[in-house]
Amino acid sequence: MATEQMTTGQRIARARRRKGWDQVTLAEKIGRSVSWLSKVENGRLPLDRMSVLGHVAEVLGVEIAELTGQPYRHETDDLDSGHAAIPGLRLALQHATMPGGAMLLGNREPRGLDELEANVRLAEQLRQDAKFTALGEVLPQIITDLLLITSSASAARDRAEALMLRACHMARVTANLLGHHDLGWTAVQRELVAAQQVGAPELVGAASWDLCGVWLHEASLDAAKNAALAALDQIDPYVGSGDGTVRALWGALHLRAAVAYSRLWSQNDAESHLAEARRIAEGLPADGNVFQTLFNRVNVNIHAVEVSMELGRPRDVVSRAEQVEIARIGSHERQAHYWTCTAAGYHMNGKENEAVEALIRADRTAP
Repeated sequence: MATEQMTTGQRIARARRRKGWDQVTLAEKIGRSVSWLSKVENGRLPLDRMSVLGHVAEVLGVEIAELTGQPYRHETDDLDSGHAAIPGLRLALQHATMPGGAMLLGNREPRGLDELEANVRLAEQLRQDAKFTALGEVLPQIITDLLLITSSASAARDRAEALMLRACHMARVTANLLGHHDLGWTAVQRELVAAQQVGAPELVGAASWDLCGVWLHEASLDAAKNAALAALDQIDPYVGSGDGTVRALWGALHLRAAVAYSRLWSQNDAESHLAEARRIAEGLPADGNVFQTLFNRVNVNIHAVEVSMELGRPRDVVSRAEQVEIARIGSHERQAHYWTCTAAGYHMNGKENEAVEALIRADRTAP
């Protein structure tokens, strides 16, 4: 069977056989019954939680993308959201992360920083609207222009590095959501360089938030948790100062920690970080979107739905989903994520019609 036609269960079975294990051996190692594993491998039981899938991948010694079959591709260009832009984006990020990468771009003048900042703002709207095809058409050139500026002795270098961080964040999100996780890691590496170059606590917090995102997508849960906790300690001295930017990033990092702990099946820690994020959000703008984190009250509630789903608490998923005022968050990506988590919750409760309707709403929001 062609790899792209295999189910997740069939990929698990293939990885198990490659290890020379029978179902009894793998079931024992992951703490599950043979009956459960058999149902997963033959497709009768879906793996609907990243926490479970990540644990299986860890035990089998494979990357999670091997089990999920990512990146997912469609048969038509109009549904192949953003994939066509990946080669150009990969090349731009390779230049941006290699020593002397700007020298490979030839002698040309980049656009001015005012124009680039306006382009970054427009691109950020495309990212929130989940229009990844359109985003992919403009993002590589933005990164390339910013590389030329940051590689010079320009007095505006810090400003350009801050814009580079924002541009690479969009590259990271695009790469991870489309399943190109190696490219997501390349993008976040450049973010960390930008944060280090400037040294501002808000850039440190934003880059660390994205670093957690990469590891969550790869199901490297301890790494994600530890990165979130380390970043919280690092920006702690700056939380009470400034215009609330660092405070919002502080809250967003608590949400990262909450998701990581939920996938590690640590309910008390997950709920504790979720509660702290909720407390912080109450004192910040209802439409907050610092560094594209969408940290605000609605997004905290969306994370609460996800945390309950990952902890395997079906009733909490649905009850928390009903409390989310989803129309009040201006991001198609976040709205689609909410409906996907809600669909999983309905499925966990045996409410298949509601689950299908939620998935249809997600698809209509961000195909």
